[in-house]
Formats: sequence, structure tokens, C-alpha cells
Amino acid sequence: MHLKILVTGGTFDKEYDELTGKLFFKETHVPEMLRLARCTLPVTIETLMMIDSLDMTDEHRKLILEHCRHCPEQNIVITHGTDTMELTARYLGQAHLPKTIVLTGAMVPYKFGSSDGLFNLGSAMAFAEALPSGVYVAMNGRYFHWNRVTKNRETGIFEEK
Repeated sequence: MHLKILVTGGTFDKEYDELTGKLFFKETHVPEMLRLARCTLPVTIETLMMIDSLDMTDEHRKLILEHCRHCPEQNIVITHGTDTMELTARYLGQAHLPKTIVLTGAMVPYKFGSSDGLFNLGSAMAFAEALPSGVYVAMNGRYFHWNRVTKNRETGIFEEK
């Protein structure tokens, strides 16, 4: 079985500029993460965009949906910023594609060294392989159906709604 990873940016892929103190995007960290995790699953990685999810529009979501719809893989992981992840999950879920699509992200950038990103990526990949067709959000070792997930803004944890 072959897995597709679609990269959209988010905290997952942010870097820290030590001179300005600002976060920015350079390139995705997913290949490095898979190498460190010693992943043996056949994976294709495609970077669709590198943006903060607060800047994501329905045009961006349409692009993500079209890539999901037309890629040959049946199992897809999407790295995404956590601020609007549930909106994108809802957009994809309403399309009812006959594929297993799992969105994941990180609360702390991977390059910070103490990120939850590596764990979330591994969990999302496992869920994408094991769950039936549908759209899910995978964070903190749990998965949620696209229409029953919310980010608790006070705790920074995804919960079932």
C-alpha cells in the first residue's frame, strides 16, 4: 500500500529566524521526519503550499480537495496548521471521497526540538492505513471524524464535539 502526504505548511513546517525572532517557511520537514522515524512505508510527498492556516482560503481548500480526488493513492495524510484544520476537514469531508484522508499538524514547530509534530505525523500515517474511508483529524494520539472535531482554544487540544 502506498501513502500520499500532502504538505500545506502550518506550525508543523515553520522555522525560527534568530535575527528577527519571527517564524517563517523554508521547506517541509516531512522527509527528514520520515528518515528519523525510520519509516519503511512507501510514501509520496507533495508540497501544495507553505502557508499559515489562518491565511488559508476556500481556494486553497479546493486545491487540496482536487489533489485528494485525483491522486491514485487511497490513503492520504495532510499536514496542516491547527488553527483552521477543522474547517479544511469539514470541506474535504463534505466531498465524500472514497479515500481515507487524515489531517494532522503540530502545536510547536518541528525545528524547535520539542515538537509534537513527529508523533502526530506517525499517528496520522498509522490511522490513514487502518481507518476506513472518510476524513479524520489526528492529533495527540487520537483521531476524530471530520464532523465531530473542534480545537479547544483554551487548552490547545483537539476534542470531540
